[in-house]
Amino acid sequence: MWSYPNIDPVALDLGFLQIHWYGLMYLIAFAGGWFYGVYRARNIEPWNSEMVGDLLFYVAMGVILGGRIGYILFYDLSHYLEQPLDVFKVWQGGMSFHGGLLGVTVAMLLFARKTQQSLFQVADFVAPLIPIGLLTGRIGNFINGELWGKTTDSSLGMWVYDPMIQQTIQKYPTQLLEALLEGVVLFILLAWYGRKPRAPGAIAGMFLIGYGVFRFLVEFWRVPDAQLGYLLWNWLTMGQLLSLPMVLIGLLLVLYKNKGNRI
Repeated sequence: MWSYPNIDPVALDLGFLQIHWYGLMYLIAFAGGWFYGVYRARNIEPWNSEMVGDLLFYVAMGVILGGRIGYILFYDLSHYLEQPLDVFKVWQGGMSFHGGLLGVTVAMLLFARKTQQSLFQVADFVAPLIPIGLLTGRIGNFINGELWGKTTDSSLGMWVYDPMIQQTIQKYPTQLLEALLEGVVLFILLAWYGRKPRAPGAIAGMFLIGYGVFRFLVEFWRVPDAQLGYLLWNWLTMGQLLSLPMVLIGLLLVLYKNKGNRI
């Protein structure tokens, strides 16, 4: 059995400025996305390193604004209506992947218009980069000591202090499980699927399927947000509900594209 190391969420304290690990994870994600994007651009027309840099600026805005707004709307609107200044405390967590995905979709649409590409072309280029951000983001959740799973006696459990009951108990480290599935496994899946030429939209569709399925499964071990709880049947969470449309849209894209349709 292993224990949570109680990592200080502040990576560097300069007195007048505190640099949080959570923010550093975002910087690492965008840096990793840029390097991998430049690598991919070598073999994909009309992409080049300058376009990758421009794209990541659009994506960064989409992730930050969409992720924050999505969390507020989907998960804890009442709190932010009472404490509106908490909207800006992003170092405390509170980012929604599904909201971030909507924000990134808008960003990709704007970038597609700017570069005279289709949305599907841009989405296929972006999709394999996203698992890098998911990996670092979940590590950031782990460092922050948030999004723990359910209590367990399993050897996979981790000893962690629960301030609600003021005891050290065993919980599933679902942040690390998501980092593995949504980060590492999904990255490998998309790299494998993208080896062959695909119709525009197929790679993006595979990303939606992969993420949606992995997130839906992990939610069975995660604890739902306290302010929401389970939505239905004492097991359906908001994360699962938001993942279902992703899987459906992804399946439609992959199946439709594999029939030779190239819109």
